[in-house]
Amino acid sequence: MATKSTTQKITLAKGLNMGLRKAMEDDPKVLLMGEDVGKLGGVFRITDGLQKDFGEDRVIDSPLAESGIVGTAVGMAMRGYRPVVEIQFDGFVYPAYDQIVCQVAKIHFRSQGRVKMPIVIRIPFGGGIGAVEHHSESPEAQFAHTPGLKVVACSNPVDGYWMIQQAIACDDPVIFLEPKRQYHADKAELDESASPEPLFTSRVVKTGTDLTLLAYGPMVKTALKAAEAAATEGRSIEVIDLRTLSPLDMAPVLESVRRTGRAVVTHEAHVNLGMGAEISARITEQCFYSLEAPVLRVGGFDTPYPPSRIEEDFLPDLDRVLDAVDRSFEF
Repeated sequence: MATKSTTQKITLAKGLNMGLRKAMEDDPKVLLMGEDVGKLGGVFRITDGLQKDFGEDRVIDSPLAESGIVGTAVGMAMRGYRPVVEIQFDGFVYPAYDQIVCQVAKIHFRSQGRVKMPIVIRIPFGGGIGAVEHHSESPEAQFAHTPGLKVVACSNPVDGYWMIQQAIACDDPVIFLEPKRQYHADKAELDESASPEPLFTSRVVKTGTDLTLLAYGPMVKTALKAAEAAATEGRSIEVIDLRTLSPLDMAPVLESVRRTGRAVVTHEAHVNLGMGAEISARITEQCFYSLEAPVLRVGGFDTPYPPSRIEEDFLPDLDRVLDAVDRSFEF
């Protein structure tokens, strides 16, 4: 008798949906909550079909009140549940910022470890979808700067499937960042029988010898394209998907930079005080004598996110990443 295949091609949106479904099947204490996550299935359809299959008590359509969504999740987590809340768009998270920073991040420490806070806060982040104000922001550094929060960013369908389950299983609060322009962009082969990598780890996604290119979330795809373009000029670029922003997994990064002697960090968020600044500082502190050039950063400009008609001029693209690569080799 033929065995059922465990592999299939999926998008990031599908991977997240499957991962949420698996987590809910495995643990009845897992529940979902957010604006339009139930009947509609979410504005990006990430939770499509889950309310129908698990009921309104476990997939809860909330009022339009982010502070209420997260505040309710805090109470649920303290009572033994594992709430997964969706912030509909990145720019909508700020009404819940007080709850996240003052409550979610601190209760485990405030209780001297007696009270766990297993909350996952899903945030679609980044631009590239032609949206209006408050729909295309990259607030990750603000959360990575907050002790008590774990912050991760998936970049591909397979990671989406595994990382959301791992985040839900974590006893610490996790800010789970999803690159919205990648939701339906590409497909990848998922093997559900495979063993996933640990959640809080970086990964080398392309090996190289001449320069280390670091990215996460929506910029991983751009970084890989940059490596392909640089190869046509005889340059071998190593690409690392950081995957975890707090804690940062620097071991693969430092090992790579000590070999290549050059590093470029790219993200959609503003360069000023962004994740690239912290990563650059750590590389400089620990790889100083291996560096052939300064660590360079490529990101968004230090302005509020622009109208959609000019967002492609704002977002770091292939040309700006390659320009940084060229500048690194000029030293």
